[in-house]
Amino acid sequence: MLDKLRIVLIGTSHPGNIGGTARAMHNMGLADLALVAPRCEVYGAESHARASGADALVSNAKVYATLEEAVGDCTFVVGASARVRHLPWPMLTPRALGERLPGECAPETAQAALVFGREDSGMTNGELQRCHAHVHIPTNPDFSSLNLAAAVQVLAYECRLATLATDDAPDTPFGVEWDNPPTSHDDMERFFDHLEQTLIDIDFHDPDNPRQLMARLRRLFMRSHIDSMEMNILRGILGAVNKQSRALVRQESHDGNG
Repeated sequence: MLDKLRIVLIGTSHPGNIGGTARAMHNMGLADLALVAPRCEVYGAESHARASGADALVSNAKVYATLEEAVGDCTFVVGASARVRHLPWPMLTPRALGERLPGECAPETAQAALVFGREDSGMTNGELQRCHAHVHIPTNPDFSSLNLAAAVQVLAYECRLATLATDDAPDTPFGVEWDNPPTSHDDMERFFDHLEQTLIDIDFHDPDNPRQLMARLRRLFMRSHIDSMEMNILRGILGAVNKQSRALVRQESHDGNG
């Protein structure tokens, strides 16, 4: 399971936090580190020094311009969030996250990602809405700020515990042998683009007055854990709606000209 788990850091501003994260990951047997739009030197002396023997993770860290690129191949994405959001999202404790991961990582094509935000501002609402679930570390409410590497350490520890107890974990997210692999993050994003454009075309969605419609639809579909066949069905339905919508437009144009 740990081989299928990626740690993603967004907008990291201090190289020491990259090195500290690499050390925390190596302690717990994780090796896949991705950096999204870092705001500091990634491969310099300070990041390697803070890695304290986990230098290889720093050297092999991949840098991406966007979160979408960093998790495009992932089938389960969890965002670490310390803030209360206006629109509630499925929330996990670190222990619940660890218990869920063996099932999420069981399919052969599965890839999971734990995403951590900027040291000063965390993750944006848009970034969190690209996650299937959020995880919150229940710190002391009177002093809740956690160092980035410490937060990674806590969640990586829970994931390692879950790996050591996989004999008791379900084989899949649903506790049964599933018939199709989960859909990837890239496919989900293409679906949301298709869905939004279709809703605009049929006058159901006004992008100038969205009223959180797409955010709520994201929440609905992200927590549904859609597999590849279900995604094909959904895209087929949207394609049929597009076809009928175009036919109605042509008919109305013909009637108007007549």
